[in-house]
Amino acid sequence: MSLRHSLVNGGKKMPRAKQSMDGNTAAAHVAYAFTDVAAIYPITPSSPMADTVDQWSAAGLKNIFGNQVKVVEMESEAGAAGAVHGSLGTGAITTT
Repeated sequence: MSLRHSLVNGGKKMPRAKQSMDGNTAAAHVAYAFTDVAAIYPITPSSPMADTVDQWSAAGLKNIFGNQVKVVEMESEAGAAGAVHGSLGTGAITTT
């Protein structure tokens, strides 16, 4: 198997795009894909991750479930934790 292809549907090759990115962008990409609600609290060194998720949501980017992620920006870590707790309580897949 080539590093540039994945085998799908009985061995057919599917081209895969490669992209170079930093760790914050990679983490944002994975988190956004599997999230219904993102409670962000921009703090160094992870502020770029929160900014990226916020930009994608504002641009209407859909997650793997076909929904736009709802982003709530909190003013403290405790606020973000509370937002996550409340969101999870409703059954939403949530990240911070």
